Amino acid sequence: RPGERLVEDRLSEELGVSRIPIREALRTLAGEGLVAMQPRRGASVADVSPEVARDLVEVRATLEGLNARLAARHHDGAIVASLQRVLEAGNRAAKSKNVDDLVRLNGEFHDGLAEAGRNTILWDIMRVLRERTSLVFAANTARRAHQDWGEHSKILAAVIDGDEELAAMLATRHVHRAADAAFAMHKPPAR
Repeated sequence: RPGERLVEDRLSEELGVSRIPIREALRTLAGEGLVAMQPRRGASVADVSPEVARDLVEVRATLEGLNARLAARHHDGAIVASLQRVLEAGNRAAKSKNVDDLVRLNGEFHDGLAEAGRNTILWDIMRVLRERTSLVFAANTARRAHQDWGEHSKILAAVIDGDEELAAMLATRHVHRAADAAFAMHKPPAR
C-alpha cells in the first residue's frame, strides 16, 4: 500500500537474497516513481497525489490508444491468438475475482497489445507507465474485473478487424473509465 515501509533486511530475508540486490532494486523502483526514498527513514511504497495520478492516466490513455492503433495496423496472427487465450483466462479470473490472476493477465493483455504494435520504444515507455499507474488502479482490480475484460474484448475485436480508429478509441476510453472508477473510490463522501 502507498506509504508502506520497505525494510531491506526484511525483504532480503523474505526473498532469500542479500541486501545488495534489494538496495539496487529499490533504487531502480525509486527512479521509476514506485518507491519513495527518504534519508534516515528508508524506502516506502510511493504515494501518488491525485494530480500526478491524473497526469499519469492522461498519458497512459493516449499511449494505450496508440498501442491499440498499431496492433490493428500490424495484425499479427500469432499475437492475436495469444491475446485471445489471455482474454479467455481473464474472463475466467474475472468470474473468480482472483486479484493475483487479474493483475497478471491484465499485464499480459496490455503487453500483448504492445508487442502486436511492433514499436519497441512505445513498449518500453508503456512498461514503466503501466507500473506507475498500477498504484492508481490497484484497489479497483476485482471490482471492475467484468467491465475491464469486456472492454479488452472489444479492443481485441477492433484489432482483429484492423479498425485502427476504433481500437485506439476503445483503448483510450478503457483507461479513462478504469481511472474514473478508481478516482471515485478515493473521493470523500458527499455531505
